Amino acid sequence: MIIKESKHKRELIKYGTVILTSILIIAAIVVPLPYYVEVPGSAENVADVITVDKKHDKSDGSFMLTTVGIRRGTLATLLTAKVLPFQEIIAKQDLMGDSDDKEYERLSDLEMSNSENMAKKVALDLADEPYKLDYKGVYVMSVLDDSDFKDKLEPGDVIYQVDDLTFKHADEFMNYIAAKKKGDKLMIHFERDKKKQKVEGKMIELSDQKKTGIGITLIDHTEINSEREIEISVSDIGGPSAGLMFTLQLYELLAKEDLKKGREIAGTGTIKPDGSVGRIGGIDKKVVAADKMGATVFFAPNEPLDKDVKKANPEMKNNYEEAVAAAKKIKTSMKIIPVLTAEDAIKYLKEK
Repeated sequence: MIIKESKHKRELIKYGTVILTSILIIAAIVVPLPYYVEVPGSAENVADVITVDKKHDKSDGSFMLTTVGIRRGTLATLLTAKVLPFQEIIAKQDLMGDSDDKEYERLSDLEMSNSENMAKKVALDLADEPYKLDYKGVYVMSVLDDSDFKDKLEPGDVIYQVDDLTFKHADEFMNYIAAKKKGDKLMIHFERDKKKQKVEGKMIELSDQKKTGIGITLIDHTEINSEREIEISVSDIGGPSAGLMFTLQLYELLAKEDLKKGREIAGTGTIKPDGSVGRIGGIDKKVVAADKMGATVFFAPNEPLDKDVKKANPEMKNNYEEAVAAAKKIKTSMKIIPVLTAEDAIKYLKEK
């Protein structure tokens, strides 16, 4: 009798251990943690999403935008990221700030919309095509916790007037704000869900920048009106980093020049109104994605680092240096080309 009970007890412990282990394994795989993992994403031919006068580019070769994949952190994915190359763990706060998943996606869409408009502007400039740029205001991207406008303004709001003044560019907006002193009051006029509203708040001292401000980040809200019918239709991809590749594809269609010459060309970088190419995150992972898709040329922003940032972080590299290091690590034959402007990229493609 004692033997049977002892055997039964051992079997219960054995089955209980198996069940508990199974639960822990499943939890490690599916239970989300407040972290994300950045991994190499995709390299996509922008000819598939861009048309000019309802025509796609059908010439040989491609301009490819590159992406970074974002995975929700679980114990399993975090442990995997610790041992695999080109995987980076990022705290949710560092990636999204105070935004939830839905708000973060909305902000990424706003950045993409701005990127598309800037690409259209720069490509039309380079192709010497006429257009009209309508300035609608600035999108609120984030509001600092210590801002007097916290809980008054929200990400996605469009500011179209401050006090009695309207602006033609975000720089004018920022210059007006910069002339104010700590404690000065401002009346912000904005639009939310197609309803115009206004709210008052005070200037604050921005602790991390040692100057005054209102404690928000923003991007331009513009619209391009051109005689040429330009369409960029992107889904499931957000952020500003496709600006350069959009610009190159648009320029080729507008100017009717074959820049690709049959080549598979990838790259990344924001595009600014003057055509300069700005820094982005995760470029090492984008180099990996481009190499996997057979790219032979990769354009990388060569924007110099701020002197103060470089002084505080002497080991920090700019995008071009990061891309070169990643290319060396994976031993790719893909050429990494530094660019400061979209015109630099066009010049390279014409000459090579």
